[in-house]
Amino acid sequence: MLDRNAMAQLKGLREELEAQNERTEATIKGTQHRYGFAVTADGREIFIPPEEMLKVLPGDKAAICIRPAAPIKGKKDKGGRTVAEIERLIETGLDNFVGHIVQKGKATFVVPDIPGLSRWLFIPPHARNGVAPGDLVACALLRHPIKDGKPSAKVLERLGDQTTPGVENRYCAARAGLPEPWTDKTAEPLVNAAQSIDPLSDASRLDLTHLSFVSIDAARTVDIDDALHAEVTQAGWQLSVAVADPTAYLASMESLPEQLAQRGASVYFHGDMIAMLPEAISQGLCALAEDVARPALVCQMQVTESGEISDFSFHKAVIRSRAKLAYAAVDRYVTGNSDELIAHTNPLEALVQVYRTLRGRREAQELVMEERREYRWILGEDKQIAEVDSFEKLASQHLVEECMIAANKCAAQFLQAANAPGPFVVHRGFRGDRIEEAKTFLEKHRPELKDTALDTVAGYRAVLADLGQETHGQPLRDMVNRLLSRAVLTEKAGPHMGLATEAYTNFTSPLRKALDFFVHLQITACLAGNSAANYPVNRLADITRAIGRGREAVAAADRRLTARYLLKLKKGGKQRFTGHVSHITSSGFTVKLDENGLEGLVDLRPEKEKFSFDKWTMSLTSTTRRFQLMQSVEVDFAEAPAEGDYLALFKLTEGCGLKPQKETPAEAFAKTLAEATTASEQDARQEPAEAAQNESAPPPAMPGAAAAESNTKSEATPEVSTGPSDNAATPGDTESTVTPTPPQ
Repeated sequence: MLDRNAMAQLKGLREELEAQNERTEATIKGTQHRYGFAVTADGREIFIPPEEMLKVLPGDKAAICIRPAAPIKGKKDKGGRTVAEIERLIETGLDNFVGHIVQKGKATFVVPDIPGLSRWLFIPPHARNGVAPGDLVACALLRHPIKDGKPSAKVLERLGDQTTPGVENRYCAARAGLPEPWTDKTAEPLVNAAQSIDPLSDASRLDLTHLSFVSIDAARTVDIDDALHAEVTQAGWQLSVAVADPTAYLASMESLPEQLAQRGASVYFHGDMIAMLPEAISQGLCALAEDVARPALVCQMQVTESGEISDFSFHKAVIRSRAKLAYAAVDRYVTGNSDELIAHTNPLEALVQVYRTLRGRREAQELVMEERREYRWILGEDKQIAEVDSFEKLASQHLVEECMIAANKCAAQFLQAANAPGPFVVHRGFRGDRIEEAKTFLEKHRPELKDTALDTVAGYRAVLADLGQETHGQPLRDMVNRLLSRAVLTEKAGPHMGLATEAYTNFTSPLRKALDFFVHLQITACLAGNSAANYPVNRLADITRAIGRGREAVAAADRRLTARYLLKLKKGGKQRFTGHVSHITSSGFTVKLDENGLEGLVDLRPEKEKFSFDKWTMSLTSTTRRFQLMQSVEVDFAEAPAEGDYLALFKLTEGCGLKPQKETPAEAFAKTLAEATTASEQDARQEPAEAAQNESAPPPAMPGAAAAESNTKSEATPEVSTGPSDNAATPGDTESTVTPTPPQ
């Protein structure tokens, strides 16, 4: 038995040791193993052993005690690992999630689709909502494991199973946390508020119903948000772009902009859509339907014959579209293959003229995106890919695009001139932390451009236009993509390098995009003489995040559809494809298939050969093989595992990417010997001919005449030089023969 003094000493020692432990707050980071890490505010990652990890979930914020490393038993010179012990939960990072149902005995579990969480969560009988093994579900956390390490969940909704049409879209939308599609009930307050407004009675709106506006869109489009009109003027053309104005109905709803920021934009899946605004508004009240008077925000531009926009103005207006035209029909008119739109000849002809003029100026002075082949998925009744069609963008689509870009540039200039706080779309071009790397890239590939100012619109345009030329022998334009920044939304005007314009924004799709809705709010306020912020500036970041979530959801759903289509083709005996390297990293590359545009990964890490990555040539090289960006390759589809989120995996075919074999010393000697033998045989054949020619030659001339003849010949025959020469033969001079002058 220990006496009181000994007990007191032990207690004091324990308190002293405990005082040495650090206590702090941290965010829990999971792994695919049983252990995890606690990430502190200063960026440290502290190891959480498996028994402690049972108490928390990835994303949780917890109070931890950091215990210093203790020596490992039996290893005097080797210290242990600093560990974090969970003391209490501050807040959980897990709310709603998705997963699939599994059964173990009589117990039902959900396997959460959450990065870093590899454990199953028990679903008690009362919370199962009638699900069965294999079902895809949306769930919520029912019981946190902080007390005993035993979490549980409840099923909120059964999304379907692998055979349910469209389940990929629903599942990926729920996983990304996208807002639920509008229902009659959720849309009712918004629709009722909009229907109570009559913007057509607003006397401040300019009546433009006399102009023959037409809309040009896909045949099945219902939420028509723009219409066009053009007419010839003495200086060129007047181009009017009318954009549907939902703010005319909804501006009084103060909470709506924040709701729209959370949605970001309409999300378009293959076979499904989550609309930003309820259909009763986007397809009903606001759509610029044929022969119906509608409120619109109109940009009228004066375009010169050189394609310059010499003047522009914005108006709150009322317009009446004369016709809803389909891209295909307008394209036939533009290309001269049909006269079915003869009734709209005058406005269409003017539109075609102004489109070609605007396009020509942009190609000459700004940047135009490179044309690439596009692909259209044809879905069956099961909402799976039945076939894939390839197509090129129509001239009618380019026509609409040019008109929209012109109007968007004017919108940015209008807001800038009014000293309004945006919103603007700014693209800085090369990333600030990659400028030096970009200069090195140019020095290696285009040294004549290495001193170009990369932070100016003119300099950026000069570089990108040059890199995009097809004469370089390498895909230089694609090779610099990794050095470029992303566009950002901001209240301060700045250049949009990607379009090579000094200011830019989007205002032409307010029925589908929250940013455009915000721009409408601000332009309307400026037209009323108020340049102060008329939209929630602090919500621009929310729009960016929401758009990112939407893209993530669509990409994930597309991976699943791609996987099932490739598996179907493989079962039918087709698994080999040709394609090209569309993206490359140090571990492998993405292949885009030529036949259908589908993409998958070639992982080179398991290969026996080791590959080295060269960022300057965007290539991977081993002793026998080499792969470069945009290189043509042949691959076999292997699989698309669920563990990799259904990313298609390709295997290279035998011999793909082999480098040309180098000559061995013996082969080089044999080649030299053969060439020498051939030359000797040719000389032997020429000697009799030369002898016969000498026998029939005229007698020698006098020395003076010989000198004159020699000088004349020397002037007519250029000397062979190792340096450049003004009179050097060009590649086109295929008939030229350069004869060396004998040494003097």
